[in-house]
Amino acid sequence: MNPFSVTAAVAVIAVASVLSCAPAADTPAVDVEALAKTLTQLDDDWAKAAGTRDVDRVVSFYAEDAIAYPPNAPIASGQAAAKQVWASYFADSTFAISWKTDHAGVAKSGDLGYTAGTYEASWKGADGNPATQKGKYLCNWKKMPDGSWKAIHDMWNADSK
Repeated sequence: MNPFSVTAAVAVIAVASVLSCAPAADTPAVDVEALAKTLTQLDDDWAKAAGTRDVDRVVSFYAEDAIAYPPNAPIASGQAAAKQVWASYFADSTFAISWKTDHAGVAKSGDLGYTAGTYEASWKGADGNPATQKGKYLCNWKKMPDGSWKAIHDMWNADSK
């Protein structure tokens, strides 16, 4: 067999493979910038819910099978486990938390994204004095079949002192 015909056949197969993976011409492009703004707004709404200490509202941002990674605590697998984490925080009447999204992005596929930023938590310590913790977080989001976005992996940890 002529080596040039083998090369030509491989090139034709490669081009056909790439074209078969490309989106159809009538498939709308995903506006990842708009979706990143959507995630930033969701994250802001989530922070506001935490500011009101509404545990049910806070937990509503998680997917049913979400995983939370709270600082100095075991992994919380599932929405019910995440609720226990937040309920334990809110059980302390002096506990307060706020966070600010500094970065957000969405995959070109339009179905996965992230938010990242900083948080500050405060409470009255065991000695009766105010305590403050500053840290950072990273949250992965997934677009659900109904079009809503839910947190699927939520990790936060404290900065060193």
